[in-house]
Amino acid sequence: MTPVTPPSPAREQQGKPDTNGTGSTSETVDTAAATDTPEPAPVAKDRPRPVAVPLGLLKAMRPRQWVKNVLVLAAPFAAGRLLDLTVLPDVALAFVAFSLAASGVYLVNDTKDVEADRAHPKKRHRPIAAGIVPPTLAVVTAIVLFAGAIAVSLVADPDLALVTGIYIVVQLAYCLWLKHEPVIDICIVSSGFLMRAIAGGAAAGLYLSPWFLLTMAFGSLFMASGKRYAEMRLSERTGAKIRKSLERYSASYLRFVWSLSATIVIMAYGLWAFGIGVTAVPGRLPSAPSTWAIVSVVPFVVAVLRYAVDVDGGNGGEPEEIVLGDRVLQVLGLVWVVLMGLAVYTAVAG
Repeated sequence: MTPVTPPSPAREQQGKPDTNGTGSTSETVDTAAATDTPEPAPVAKDRPRPVAVPLGLLKAMRPRQWVKNVLVLAAPFAAGRLLDLTVLPDVALAFVAFSLAASGVYLVNDTKDVEADRAHPKKRHRPIAAGIVPPTLAVVTAIVLFAGAIAVSLVADPDLALVTGIYIVVQLAYCLWLKHEPVIDICIVSSGFLMRAIAGGAAAGLYLSPWFLLTMAFGSLFMASGKRYAEMRLSERTGAKIRKSLERYSASYLRFVWSLSATIVIMAYGLWAFGIGVTAVPGRLPSAPSTWAIVSVVPFVVAVLRYAVDVDGGNGGEPEEIVLGDRVLQVLGLVWVVLMGLAVYTAVAG
């Protein structure tokens, strides 16, 4: 005899009439299919993984932008004291202090702008806007970073702690209110670069030349206005929501600001460079300026013009990305560093 295979439960269920009177058995089949391929739990979608939170918090602190804090080396380098072992440790502390303070500001800024960032084509991927880092955790971390920045500054010099404190207050005012005020917002963004340069001088206890300060101030304004111009161009290309302060700007006005800034920074740098190596002794004619310093004007001007190409193309949104991605700009910067190094160190040695 041929054995008779009993019908499977699934077939038996399909063969049964619908007891609810609907004439359909799809609900039973769908239930069986769902059992074979289970979907992930909804909690996994709503809650970030524990490992992702620390990594997201580190990313929200933007360590890549710590490269801006290299500006604390500007004053000691210009004074020929960068390799002085009595100065270098304090300048290193200034770098650490401003890295901590800047990261705290980024966390507060991203927490405040979380809704606007979610509507932005690029900023929506930031950890806080993406829901990886809770806003409360970001704010608490920012407070810890601010306290750490002041503590590190006090170890180096009380003047550095004062500069760091002013930087934190000004940047927080920008995040919470002043970023929506046209012109003021550009000035505050540029002041961040300027304060980094001042911090290096404060940490090392150095005198800062007025021409050096003018060069840093208008160089910072040049980069800040270029950043705003790039944001406006990005909004025009992608239709992204524009920041409130940019609603009162025009592309021609921002071009005017960074053109004016580039002109003044080149003039100020020329006056500063032509004063390096000049010594005035009563009863004698002043000595000639350093030849190396005069020659350094060439790569400096070419670098400004090269950076202006990126600004004019609307690619100046992140200055550190331009510097890290433009090989020609890096070579010009290296040549300038060598020439200025020869100028200031031969002047100190003489």
